[in-house]
Amino acid sequence: MSKVVVITGAARGIGLATARALKARGATVVIGDIDGTAVKEAAESLSVTGLTVDVTSRESFTAFLDAAEEAAGPADVVVNNAGIMPIGPVTGESDADARRCVDINLHGVMLGTKLALDRMLPRGSGQIINMASVAGVMFTPGLALYNASKAAVLGFTEATRLEVLDRGVHVSAVLPTFTNTELVAGTRSPKGRRNCEPEDVAAAVAGLIARPRPQVIVPAKLGRQLRLSALLPDRARWAVSRRLGLDTIFLDYDAEAREAYDARIRSAPGAER
Repeated sequence: MSKVVVITGAARGIGLATARALKARGATVVIGDIDGTAVKEAAESLSVTGLTVDVTSRESFTAFLDAAEEAAGPADVVVNNAGIMPIGPVTGESDADARRCVDINLHGVMLGTKLALDRMLPRGSGQIINMASVAGVMFTPGLALYNASKAAVLGFTEATRLEVLDRGVHVSAVLPTFTNTELVAGTRSPKGRRNCEPEDVAAAVAGLIARPRPQVIVPAKLGRQLRLSALLPDRARWAVSRRLGLDTIFLDYDAEAREAYDARIRSAPGAER
């Protein structure tokens, strides 16, 4: 894979796993993250370029892409991965939590997409991959802010994809299910289900770069299940959700186990998956 790939939110979790997987496949990788110390350490561990970026700031994001291009050349692929996941009762989420979630998860993706298009459309080539979530199509109590932000990412990504469809730039979304990163700290898996690993999502991103498609769900079998679920009446879908425990997973959780993550996402303007 002789491509230059730029990834946001890549100091940890899915972003870091994706950087590792793509580098192993021969890509030239540049990673960015709001946490300057963590991204430097991650970059050194992978022997790639690591830069600080606040995805909510046009100035910061532009400087990041400029520096990435200076280090590695024009980006063939931009992966908008940075995101946060506040959980809990919707009435317990502060206005600041809501603004931060939307600013990072949605506006950050919008900004990264627009800035990448500004560079890719004039040359008629490139690929933008936006990290969405199954939460954008499967709504769960205790996850309202995240659900809303990821549903919006899906709508934005698809509309943008259609807008540039014939101009040489591919725009896609990746929808992981519950993935073992800090985002799910203190929660439990749905009954009878196994969480994905960051490497599973990284492999899906690599596959999407090799063969661009509008959307990829991780794991793939969940996509088939979601399509079948959409045919069920509301009462039946809710009964299935309750059997899986989805009615309480994000309401009845270990708050102490999430303390470090919650503190970090509330102290910085941008964060990682």
